[in-house]
Amino acid sequence: MAPRMASITIKLPDGTPLELEEGATGADAAAAIGPRLAKDALAVRVNGEVRDLARPLDDGESVEILTPGRPDSLEVLRHDAAHVLATAVLDLWPGTKVSIGPPIADGFYYDFEFPDGFRPSEDDLGQIEERMAAHVEADEPFERSESGVAEAIERFRREDQPYKVELIEDLIRDEGTETVSLYRNGPFVDLCRGPHGPSTGRIKAFKLNSVAGAYWRGDENRQMLTRIYGTAFFSKKELEEHLERLEQARARDHRRLGPQLGLFTLLPDAPGMPFWLPEGTVLLDLVAREVRKQLVAGGYEEIKTPQVLDEELWHRSGHWDNYAENMFFTDVEDRRFALKPMNCPGACLVFGSERHSYRDLPLRLAEFGLVSRNEREGVLHGLLRVRAFTQDDAHVYCTLDQIGDEVDAICSAIDQLYARFGFDEVRVELSTRPDKSIGTDEQWERAEEALREALERQGREYEVSPGEGTFYGPKIDFHITDALGRSWQCGTCQIDFQMPERFDLTYQGEDNAEHRPVMIHRALLGSMERFVGILIEHYAGRFPTWLAPVQAAILPVADRHNDYAAGVADRLAATGVRCRVDDRSESVGKKIHDAEISKAPYMLVVGDREESDGAVSVRSHGEGDLGAEPVDEFAARVDREVSW
Repeated sequence: MAPRMASITIKLPDGTPLELEEGATGADAAAAIGPRLAKDALAVRVNGEVRDLARPLDDGESVEILTPGRPDSLEVLRHDAAHVLATAVLDLWPGTKVSIGPPIADGFYYDFEFPDGFRPSEDDLGQIEERMAAHVEADEPFERSESGVAEAIERFRREDQPYKVELIEDLIRDEGTETVSLYRNGPFVDLCRGPHGPSTGRIKAFKLNSVAGAYWRGDENRQMLTRIYGTAFFSKKELEEHLERLEQARARDHRRLGPQLGLFTLLPDAPGMPFWLPEGTVLLDLVAREVRKQLVAGGYEEIKTPQVLDEELWHRSGHWDNYAENMFFTDVEDRRFALKPMNCPGACLVFGSERHSYRDLPLRLAEFGLVSRNEREGVLHGLLRVRAFTQDDAHVYCTLDQIGDEVDAICSAIDQLYARFGFDEVRVELSTRPDKSIGTDEQWERAEEALREALERQGREYEVSPGEGTFYGPKIDFHITDALGRSWQCGTCQIDFQMPERFDLTYQGEDNAEHRPVMIHRALLGSMERFVGILIEHYAGRFPTWLAPVQAAILPVADRHNDYAAGVADRLAATGVRCRVDDRSESVGKKIHDAEISKAPYMLVVGDREESDGAVSVRSHGEGDLGAEPVDEFAARVDREVSW
C-alpha cells in the first residue's frame, strides 16, 4: 500500500473545510472545487491578502478564489496590464528606463524615461496598443521568482534600470529587506510585489487613454518621467461602457463648461486661484444661501477671521507638523506670518477672546473662510484642486453631554442640504485614529465611541476607515455620488479634544469651576469652489431652475422689441426671477441657439404679438416651445420650481 500523502486543510469563505495535498497552491484549490472555477480563477485571497494562484497554501488558512467580478480581481487584471504596457514600450523603444506601474481606481499607469529625450504623444498610443495586443494574444505566463537584493541590484544595473536599483536600495535601508520578488511575462522582468494573474491572456479588453508628465516619486526636483495611463476590463462590453462614461465626463468637464457658461476662468497670473465671473458669483452666492439656511435653523452665529496669522499660532494648533509644507508664508517687521490653510485656530481665538459660562454652550461659530494651500502646480485641477478656496466651516464648542445632539443635528443638516442639491446617494464613513496623531488613548476612544453611537442611533449604514481620521480627532465623512456614479467626499464632522487644550479654552460650569469644552469641526459642503465644480459636472451645466444663475433669457425678435424685453426683465426681476436680455442685432434663431448653449432653463421670445398681449413665448431648455404665457404666469411658474 502506497503511503498516504501529507495533507493540509484550508477553510473556504462559507466555512467549509477543504483538504488538499501538502504543497497545494491556490490553483490546486480552485481545481479541487470544480473545473469551471479552475478555468475562471485569477488570484486567491489568503487570510485577507491577495496572492498569485501559483503560491503554496498552508494548513488552516482561510482561502477565497478570485474570479472576474469579485472584489480585487479587477485590480489584479489592471496590474497585469501595466506590466504588458511596459513590455510593449520596451519592444518599441529599447533602452527605455522603467520606474513603477500600479493599478489605480479606474485603470493603471506606468512611468517611463524614454531614450534620447524622446517623449511619446497620444498619437503613439495606437502602436503601443498593437504591441500589447500581441503579448496578450501570446498568453504569456506571469512567473514569480525570489532574488537576493545584491543579485537583483546587479541585474538591474546591468540592464541600465536605475529606478529599480533605487527602489531596492530604499527597501534595504527602510525595511531591512534581504530578498525581493521579480515577475516575468514574456521578455519583460520587473521588480514587483505582485500579485498577478496566471497569464497575459486573461486581459480581454484594454485601452490606453492619455500621456502625461510625472516627476519621479512626486518630487519636482527629480527627473520628469512620461506617464502613460490606460484601463483594462474582463470584457469588451465593460470597456465600452467605461469609455462611454469617460466621454460623458469629458462633455461635463467643469474646466470646459465653466468658462463656456461664463461662470469662472483660470489664469496663469494666479495658478490654482479661480477668477469668478458675474454669473459664477451668483451661483456661488446661491450655494452659500442654502448653507446659511442651515446655519439659521441650527442656531449658528457667523464670524470672520483674518487670512494672515502669526506662524506661532500654527505651532500651537499642531497644524505646523502636518501642513507646513503646504502653507504660504510672509515676513513682516521681523515677524513671520502664514496664510491660513485652515479656519479652526482663528475660531479658537474668537472663543478665547471672551469668558463663557455653561449657559453659553453649545456655542456654534460658522465662517465662510478663505483658506490657502501651497499645492504643487502639477496637481491643480480646475475647481476640484486649487490653492485658494472658501470652506463653509463651523466650530461647535460644547460639553461632553452635548456631543450626541450636536452630531445628530450636523448629520441632519448635511442630509437636507444634499437632498436640496439633488444628491440622493450618500455614503458615510467613520474614520479612526491615524498613526500620526496627538492626544491620549482615552480621548480618542471617547471621541470615536461618540461618533459611532451617533451613527448607530441615527440608523445609518456606514463603513469604518481605520487610520483615516485627522491628526487631532476621528471624523464622519459624507460622500455624495454624482450623475456619472462618481463618489466625492464633501461634508465632515470631527470631534476634537486637542485644540481646546492647546488654546487653553475654558467655560465656567454649574459648579463655578473652569472646564474644558469639546470642539466639533464641521463642514456641510467642504470647499465651496470644489462643490460648485461637482455641481457643474453633475448637472452638465444645466442647473435646475432654482440654482441657475440666469433663469430666463429674454430674446426680442427684432430691435424694436428691445424696450418691451427690458420691461419684461424689470417685471420678472421684481418677483425674484433672474433674467437677462439678449438685445444683440442677431436673428431670433441665432439668439435661441446661443441661449440653448448657455443652458438657461427658459427662453422667453418676445415679438409683436407678445408685446400686444403682455405675454412671453416660453421655450424650455431641451424641451422646446411651451406656448405663450402672461408675464405674471411665467413668474409664478418659476416661483413653483424654486420653492422647496
